[in-house]
Amino acid sequence: MARRETPAAGPGSRALIVDVIRSALVISRVELAELTGLTQPLISNIVRDLIADGVIHETGLADSVRGKPRKLLAIKPANRFGIGFEVGAESVTCVAVDLTGGVVGREVVPLDDSDRTDLLAARFHDFTADLELPRDRIEGLAIVAPTAQPGDGSAYPEWGAVRADLAERLGLPVLVENDAAAAALGEFWSRRVSREQTFGSVYLSTGIGAGLVVGGALFRGASFDAGELGHLSIQYDGRPCPCGNRGCVERYASMAATVEEARTYPGLAARLRPGGTVLSAYDAIARAAVGGDAEAFAVIDRAARHLSVAVTSMVNLLDLGRLVLTGPGMAVAGSIYTRRLRAHLARTAHARHRHEIAVELSARPRDAASIGAAALVVQASIAPGHTAGVH
Repeated sequence: MARRETPAAGPGSRALIVDVIRSALVISRVELAELTGLTQPLISNIVRDLIADGVIHETGLADSVRGKPRKLLAIKPANRFGIGFEVGAESVTCVAVDLTGGVVGREVVPLDDSDRTDLLAARFHDFTADLELPRDRIEGLAIVAPTAQPGDGSAYPEWGAVRADLAERLGLPVLVENDAAAAALGEFWSRRVSREQTFGSVYLSTGIGAGLVVGGALFRGASFDAGELGHLSIQYDGRPCPCGNRGCVERYASMAATVEEARTYPGLAARLRPGGTVLSAYDAIARAAVGGDAEAFAVIDRAARHLSVAVTSMVNLLDLGRLVLTGPGMAVAGSIYTRRLRAHLARTAHARHRHEIAVELSARPRDAASIGAAALVVQASIAPGHTAGVH
């Protein structure tokens, strides 16, 4: 009889096994074979390598109806770390996560006029030193920032050059991603969502973005521009948008649009004085809305209705089963958006009679992008089959 060769343990198989262990919390080798369809010899090879790399460990025994108890496998959280920086208009949010996506450190520091690369390199060294993270266990840095507005390419630094310079200075991989996509991956990773689930998130900020995770990997599109939910039109002859379209939901439901509308209410504007930055003005309106101010609630609820129309189109197009609402716009008034979207999907989602569309609110909406950035580093390190196209 010919000898059966054990298939090579490629990055795709490794990513699959890591994903299944991550989402299962604990699992046996036999269950891995059942869920992945991979052969026992291949699973044994990959598991052995993952244990040697410190990615997973054996964490106990499970009873078996036949034979001896099965050894259980789990991710080994504190063996490696990913660092994520979210670069905003005025500050940098720094986050470190372990292999499960659990946050082990966070700080926010103001931006100044110094060279962007110098600032980020110094922040990386200080942040990781303060946390006393072993340098040989840090897998890299990911930087996230908002997608530039159409036609406004000068609004953000040349991230490609910053990435290359930082990678050389730090001696570590440096990734760059947009905030909405990173937030989706962070929610997917830390919630232990199964790779079998088509998962999406909506990121509400000064603009509106979406992130999609399919088969455990971010869906990025032909030019890494997937997820531009803000430029889905909800009114064909509506307000003009810088993208060239009309009626884009971003012009009705973003934080900037909501603040703009609130300023048209004389009484509300007089009570709240929504000046300053968009974020501070929006937070004042959101606090008033959840605190019982009728006009503030009407403004936020109207934005939530507009957003629900666009999100329902996304859910219908992609047949999503699970959706998370995140971003700074959800930090205070997220409950209003969640209720409105659940009600709208219950009435209008095309698949509502076939399966539930779960709508959840992020536990850390302000930090979702930075957490996701750090999770992107972790995924690129321990499940590299998902990140071949990362930029």
